[in-house]
Amino acid sequence: MKIAVIGAGALGGTFATLLARAGHEVTVTARGPALAVIRAEGISLTGGFGDVRQRPLALERLVEAPDLALVCTKAQDAAAAIAENAAVLDGAPVIVVQNGLDGVSRARSLLPRSDCFGALSIIAANYSAPGRVRITTAAPTYLGRGDGAADTATDAWRDVLADAVPTLSIDNFVGAQWTKLVVNMLNSLPAITGLSVQAVVDDARLRRVLTASMRETVRVGIRREVRFGALQGLDDRRLRAFARLPLALGQVLPLRMRRRMGDVPNLGSTLQSLKRGQVTEVDFLNGAVVREAGPAGMQAPVNALLTGLVHEVEARGVPLASVDVLERFAALPR
Repeated sequence: MKIAVIGAGALGGTFATLLARAGHEVTVTARGPALAVIRAEGISLTGGFGDVRQRPLALERLVEAPDLALVCTKAQDAAAAIAENAAVLDGAPVIVVQNGLDGVSRARSLLPRSDCFGALSIIAANYSAPGRVRITTAAPTYLGRGDGAADTATDAWRDVLADAVPTLSIDNFVGAQWTKLVVNMLNSLPAITGLSVQAVVDDARLRRVLTASMRETVRVGIRREVRFGALQGLDDRRLRAFARLPLALGQVLPLRMRRRMGDVPNLGSTLQSLKRGQVTEVDFLNGAVVREAGPAGMQAPVNALLTGLVHEVEARGVPLASVDVLERFAALPR
């Protein structure tokens, strides 16, 4: 099958390499040093899925319609990447592998003739250099669309992906996006402090801030009448119970996530973007909570603070000390 992967970062490189290993004819889009490295050396994948090197065709933009396309860019880059390839993508099935809440609807608006799906990947992948990705957690990817049961088309594409990477169909995909948004609260504090996800969770003071951002996310979702989807042991019932807990007890949630990660440092995608000198997708993670809070008649001060601090680190080019983060958090109105 001819499969196009838009974006050659951590997840894009992972999917392109594993799909090529499974025997598919893979084309990946990339730019700059990544394009040159992939053309010369291919993509090298190490860690949780084994050591793999594949040489997919690497282009700046697609030149022919694929049988299937995966959009694996950061959320803020997706619209431009889809628009740039729309001439050959429109009409092809598209799977958006992306954080945030808006990826599938954005793809559908730009590609009105395409059948669009979403994928939530729990894989933890570190982009160590152009064309080099290390998998620190080999976890499943969840495929779906809409807020109903998984349909036959979803199941068919699941079977295609599952030959290369563990993939499951999921009901209530929209609700699962919100559940993944809660999980993605793990990203901002590592980006702000320069610490790994594990180090953030292991710090009792930072873990309190993290728990507050997660609880605020769930509470906004509840006010937005979200039915949280089942994902990685989380579901609507558990998250609603979590939203009622005081912070001291709610810390069991990030601690449980920490146990799943193991000890290989997980930098989180937002910190990885900062290390590469790139704009982060924080506006589609913590920033999405802030935006969703408005129509719910709420404020989201914790996520607004974390969004602003990530942007501050983007501008400064250096992380903030944990004590500075804690002082800002302590100053928030209660």
